[in-house]
Amino acid sequence: MLEDFRGIPWEARFLIYLSFLPGISLGFIYTDLSYFLPNLALSYLPHDSAFFWMGIVVGTMAATLVVSSVPLGIVADRYGRRRLLVLGNLLAGVSLMGFALTTSIPLLLAAAVLEGVGEAAFAVSFGALVADRAGDAKRTSAFALVAFLGWTSGAIGALSISSVAAIQVLGFDERQAHVALYVVVALLGLSVTPLMFKVHEGKVAPAEPRKGFFPKKSKDVLVRFSFYSVTLALGAGLFVPLMTAWFHAAYGVTDVVSGPVLAGSAVLTSAAILLAPRFARRIGMVKAIVASQALATAFMLLVPSSPTFAIAGAVYSIRVFLMNLSNPLGQSLLMGLVSPDERGAASGVAASLWRLPNALSSFVGAALIGAGLVALPFYIATVLYVVAISLFWFMFKNAKLPEESMRSAQVLAQSSSLEGPEEPR
Repeated sequence: MLEDFRGIPWEARFLIYLSFLPGISLGFIYTDLSYFLPNLALSYLPHDSAFFWMGIVVGTMAATLVVSSVPLGIVADRYGRRRLLVLGNLLAGVSLMGFALTTSIPLLLAAAVLEGVGEAAFAVSFGALVADRAGDAKRTSAFALVAFLGWTSGAIGALSISSVAAIQVLGFDERQAHVALYVVVALLGLSVTPLMFKVHEGKVAPAEPRKGFFPKKSKDVLVRFSFYSVTLALGAGLFVPLMTAWFHAAYGVTDVVSGPVLAGSAVLTSAAILLAPRFARRIGMVKAIVASQALATAFMLLVPSSPTFAIAGAVYSIRVFLMNLSNPLGQSLLMGLVSPDERGAASGVAASLWRLPNALSSFVGAALIGAGLVALPFYIATVLYVVAISLFWFMFKNAKLPEESMRSAQVLAQSSSLEGPEEPR
């Protein structure tokens, strides 16, 4: 299993390891914000209004990421991806402290804008840098390592929520304990920023000027990918960023209880992701993505009918690791199919096509949960997932990656050498 990760170039590994602490911050905020805002930061509002504004804040984060991803991707390709990486990490840390230190709705929205821009800047530069530094031969393994560390750090971020109880022992109330934790996690993510200046960028030919939304050479791939991504994102946004709020609404448990469960699902996912390169190599990249996502959808359908929190948490955890087993494979597929000089822009487009519908549906999901319709987000998402996975299969079943073509050529060369010289006829 681990042999797939040997030979990843050092610069790619260094970049991936740098993402670990920022990953803790990201895992923390996406696990806890949907609980913290309506139940603590905005607890002075009526219940329905608090959930409404929570949806607006989460949606603003996603909408900002959407609006900024494409221009930031172009800037990264033209003027340097490392600069965007540093900027993204700084803004993400500042925004996390902003969420903690205010109860003002305008300031919370301002923090959401900073988080969206920061996440976009980090994402568009990081994915392109990893693909460039890893090379075609080790790109899938590199993205699997990214996903492994991302889910592991996300699990630590989610698990850290349980430390709220320990902080309260020191005399803090629940909100003060959350604020202290938010600030500590933000500083942890910011601490690696100086090391990001050690990341080197490869020389890539400048991308051609663009007139439209999609990069010129990669337009066909991105248009097809967008149909799949948008549909999947609409389904995911209905519940994925809202699970602490959903568990609280469905079973009455706080984030101190549900956070560790979500952390456990992330640990399970990080371990399973190590199998992703071998899985893809055995049955093919596209088949591996479709198989894992189809199984995940079946488990997702069972979550809202679970009679207890323990059962729901276990079923949801299985859904999480199956669904996200395909994540590094999808990233590698996209980076392998687009032109190398357009990878930053392609990352920006992909992020936009994911987060815009995700933002819209997260607002809908928050409203449904606030209204007590806790099962409906999962049922709607199931329909959307089935449509998305079907679209992906029909559009990419014949896709051929550069490394797959190289392997085919090597096999042909080896078989030719074994046959020996042809007999005269």
